[in-house]
Amino acid sequence: MQQLKPIMFVGTASDVGKSFINTGFCRIFKQDGYQPAPFKAQNMSLNSFVTPDGLEIGRAQAVQAEACGLPCSADMNPVLLKPTNDKTSQVVLMGKPVGSQSAYDYFMGNNKQELLNAAKAAFDRLLAQYSPVVMEGAGSISELNLKHRDITNMRMALHARADVYLVADIDKGGIFGSVYGTIALLPPEEKALLKGIIVNKFRGDARLFETGKTLLEELCGVPVVGIIPYRRDIYVEEEDSVALARKQQQAGSGKVNVVVVLLNRLSNFTDFTVLEKDERVHLYYSNNAAEIAQADIVIIPGSKNTIADLVDIKNNGVATAITQAFKDGKTVIGICGGYQMMGHSVEDPVGVEGTVSYMPGLGLLPVTTVLTEVKTTQQCTFQYKNSAAICEGYEIHMGITSSNTPLNTMPHGHGDGYILNDRCWGTYIHGILDNPVVVDDLLSPFRLEAAAPFDYNNYKHEQYDKLAQHLREHVDIAYIYSQLKSEQ
Repeated sequence: MQQLKPIMFVGTASDVGKSFINTGFCRIFKQDGYQPAPFKAQNMSLNSFVTPDGLEIGRAQAVQAEACGLPCSADMNPVLLKPTNDKTSQVVLMGKPVGSQSAYDYFMGNNKQELLNAAKAAFDRLLAQYSPVVMEGAGSISELNLKHRDITNMRMALHARADVYLVADIDKGGIFGSVYGTIALLPPEEKALLKGIIVNKFRGDARLFETGKTLLEELCGVPVVGIIPYRRDIYVEEEDSVALARKQQQAGSGKVNVVVVLLNRLSNFTDFTVLEKDERVHLYYSNNAAEIAQADIVIIPGSKNTIADLVDIKNNGVATAITQAFKDGKTVIGICGGYQMMGHSVEDPVGVEGTVSYMPGLGLLPVTTVLTEVKTTQQCTFQYKNSAAICEGYEIHMGITSSNTPLNTMPHGHGDGYILNDRCWGTYIHGILDNPVVVDDLLSPFRLEAAAPFDYNNYKHEQYDKLAQHLREHVDIAYIYSQLKSEQ
């Protein structure tokens, strides 16, 4: 089969649907017999994943690898930024943390060449193995003040000599200005890579935009190769916390109300996707004490800055609501940073998260946590409570928590987490709620009828196929293939 050039989806702005489209094309190329692989040079996200060899990457590239039918690797996302506060991020290079930097130091400092070289090397390794490499940009490609330091967008496109497609979100409004302005600001060598425009999130009858399509093509000198209708019924895991704003924010009726505490630095919210889809459950996110009080089950999620989020929930009344729920006999559980918060204290003797070296916890579990500079990143199997079922999950944390009553048993006999009783426990394992035995046990006090079995893995692959079909119907796939097969 003919080798295809790399293809890259870039945007007029953030949250225009690049990851969604990238995932769909990963699936299309796989369906058509190619061996695609995803690539994003630099990601900024608190929703990350662990590769089979224990390295950390952005969730989107792990999802895209799954759509390609591949195990994910650090080469697919060589640089990951994980914000610890409004101005500082942990920098993860090739799956391992290399320190923290302020936004100013990162974007204005002189170290970007090293990161760019690492990104190019990672891309080159993928290019030697896969065809096509399906690349994703970040934000806008025309941020003039950052372009010469940018390692994600057109500098990578030039290195890859990729066919570039510009994605614009028509639902935001102002599509003519955003598309024309973005292209007009590109230098000639970058503009030469641009093969087409994709109009995303269109609502209504696309025939009404035919005049708009013609105008865009005349203005920009680039063909509009797709007008993609807005779809809410295709699910692809998201990595951007922007997605949380679209989720339910209050309790419901007739089901078990489960609230996820909406932390300012909440990480890995995909931990709750399966629970959210359980027909017995009404899951919502909240940082409102009154809304937390309405829940039957309270979950404290992961955090990129445990101490800072612990301070926040103490100041806004959420901590009091959590402890009152515990006293009222409701179920309270914590995952990763949430587990750390549930203990007697969190200590940070070497300043991993900041300047606060000690913070009392919620006091729900008799454990203490000491944050460490060494980061644990690994996929894992475990047995939940006394169940014989083998469960799966992954760990991403910086810290050691003392425990003499573990919740989970790991393969080599050591334990994870702490169980106080059936209604109160904590764990370091992300993805624990993807396991039916855990969810059924969590909901068992409510004496509900068993839910129909839900195969999450099969469901995700059905969604990738549905997304691929959606793109095939609304994008000129033949044109894209013709460009990918043409000479450089």
